[in-house]
Amino acid sequence: MAARILANAGKKVTVLEARDRCGGRIYTLNHDPLFEDVELGAEFVHGDLPLTLKLLNEAGIPYYAAAGEMWQYKNGRFGNEGGFMPDWFLLMARLEKLEHDISIEEFLQTEFAADEYYDLKKAVRRFVHGYDTAETQRVSAFALRKEWTSEDDDSQYRIKGGYGALIGRLEDDFKKAGGVIHFNSAVKDIYWQPGNVKAITDDGTVHEAAQILIAMPLGVLQAAEGAKGAIAFHPPIPEYKDAIKLMGFGAIIKILLEFAEPFWGDELTEALAGRSLKNMGFLLSGEEIPTWWTQAPKHSPVLTGWLGGPPAMEKKDMPAEEILRRSLQALSNIFKRDPEELRDKLVAHYIINWTSEPFTRGSYAYDTMEAPASREVLKAPANNTIFFAGEYLYDGPAMGTVEAALTSGEDAAKRMIDLIS
Repeated sequence: MAARILANAGKKVTVLEARDRCGGRIYTLNHDPLFEDVELGAEFVHGDLPLTLKLLNEAGIPYYAAAGEMWQYKNGRFGNEGGFMPDWFLLMARLEKLEHDISIEEFLQTEFAADEYYDLKKAVRRFVHGYDTAETQRVSAFALRKEWTSEDDDSQYRIKGGYGALIGRLEDDFKKAGGVIHFNSAVKDIYWQPGNVKAITDDGTVHEAAQILIAMPLGVLQAAEGAKGAIAFHPPIPEYKDAIKLMGFGAIIKILLEFAEPFWGDELTEALAGRSLKNMGFLLSGEEIPTWWTQAPKHSPVLTGWLGGPPAMEKKDMPAEEILRRSLQALSNIFKRDPEELRDKLVAHYIINWTSEPFTRGSYAYDTMEAPASREVLKAPANNTIFFAGEYLYDGPAMGTVEAALTSGEDAAKRMIDLIS
């Protein structure tokens, strides 16, 4: 996004991309012999987001409502009549009274210490792990209060052809404006002084420029020195490094399973649930892989599993085959099918462990108590030479989304243009 704006403004721009493709955490499988238009990374447009929809409309890329029924499997029963968060209004009432920011875990332990609130605390932790992919001991109670009181837009969309279609358009526009992309070019070292930067890739190639924009996932910026994908700055910029460490970055493992047919819509499941699940969009449970969703409104045999937060971090180094086994066991427990029966029905699978992927190292950002101050540090360039951009620098209702990343890229590019014009 940033490169496209800079190139269109007449600047000479080179993109150094560590992977063999553009997009990062956007990764659409749309020419796979088994999966078609399936998202390994970002999947939904979460609401009527202005920049994302503007870009899609300008490019003529269609999108459609991702409608489907919300179901829950709890205590051996299916239901979709609400009740996903017990004592919700009490939770929000006490959050509204909170005057000083603390972690959501400290808030729960202080305000809901009694045993009668066990289910509430469990539900909040599960939601924070799954939706925010965050650690309850680190995530800001103020940030969650803001998130939970501002989500009044229930619209949700999928992009025809996937998010990859949007990335392809931005990439094409950038190249047409004279931009250059070097793939498989992971930067290891940045030597800099005001007005001059040398970026050295892992094969020793040196790229020199007047300014550099670091548009990498927060998880990579937080990686230990010498780790694959990590960047060393010469001289160091300690205030930026400290700010980066104080921000939150979640963990995620995504599981794509394609079956011979969508068994959750068959008569056996209907008898089990008491009504048809053919239009199921999301399914929440207390299983080891707790969250599942379909491709609704499309009746597709693809089921997506989602494991976020500390439970995903605990499985960061687990072999993909073991994650698959546990995923099938979770579905077996919910739908009362033998795990081997489910495996026999499995046509294809894809385990995407973004947390162990060296050029990502996690999911997306969440706000710690220190995050607002850290953002202000990182939004200001180092001597008008080193700039930062990424979804972790966005401060708004669409935090952790593609919209956040696009907006940050746009803001950074405009800032660079203003300073060098």
